[in-house]
Amino acid sequence: MAIIEVRGLRKAYGEKRAVDGLSFDVQEGEIFGILGPNGAGKTTTVECVEGLRRPDGGSVRVAGYDPVADRDAVTRVLGAQLQESELQPKITVREALELYAACYPNPADWRALAERLGLADKLRTRFAKLSGGQKQRLSIALALVGNPGIVVLDELTTGLDPRARRETWRLIQDIRDSGVTVLLVTHFMEEAQRLCDRAALIDKGRIIALDTPSGLIGRTAGGTAISFVPSAPLETRLLADLPSVTSVRHEDGRIVVNGTDETVHAVLSLLAGLGLSAHQLRVTEATLDDAYLDLTTGPDA
Repeated sequence: MAIIEVRGLRKAYGEKRAVDGLSFDVQEGEIFGILGPNGAGKTTTVECVEGLRRPDGGSVRVAGYDPVADRDAVTRVLGAQLQESELQPKITVREALELYAACYPNPADWRALAERLGLADKLRTRFAKLSGGQKQRLSIALALVGNPGIVVLDELTTGLDPRARRETWRLIQDIRDSGVTVLLVTHFMEEAQRLCDRAALIDKGRIIALDTPSGLIGRTAGGTAISFVPSAPLETRLLADLPSVTSVRHEDGRIVVNGTDETVHAVLSLLAGLGLSAHQLRVTEATLDDAYLDLTTGPDA
């Protein structure tokens, strides 16, 4: 069941079309990713979903409501963590949670949220004294304090170290497991591959692919790569004729063959038949990074 419906969404800033006819649905209870290069239109898209920007064309429905015309209703069902947001430096964690909770008729228990998000021992700490990871945890808590059924997280882990990023990933999974639908904007492909049930890849204001992470990876040119240094000269023509091979190239003294899992077995069988050994053998699977690079053209100028 779609809880967010976007149809033909358009938004321009002067002559620049930031969003150019986007259409997608977000199913209730899933983590849906919005991916793409800087300037692709990701943040503009979710700001239209949140009701922070008025679309120039198309339609958006959040739990059946128009985010602009039914703003009050949307704020009761949707919580948001913005790409760039700051609190007053001297406000404490407790004060921020109490303030935001006071804005809703039926808020969540902010004390339970603080406990759940590892902020219980930081309630008296001022915002300016929090670490980057703690600030992100607080922004999640503030997005959830209204008891929303949907939460939008925009570039949530930018600037976090690897440990803090992975802790935040666990929190996002916990949020989804509690029944909240998550709309996640990110440019970290590992993050999207780890978390998202489905993802829309946006480039220059348009959706160029929408699928599960594994489905997007399946569209990349080289699903599996096998690289090695042969023990004796080897004609690449022999490798190119093997099943499922998409490309063969020389790279830093190594032979790199792209294909599928079937290709790996075929290459090793060929080498064995020729009496050759594969030195420094490496087999790597394609990732969402590979799909991203294959499908996008890079950031707009």
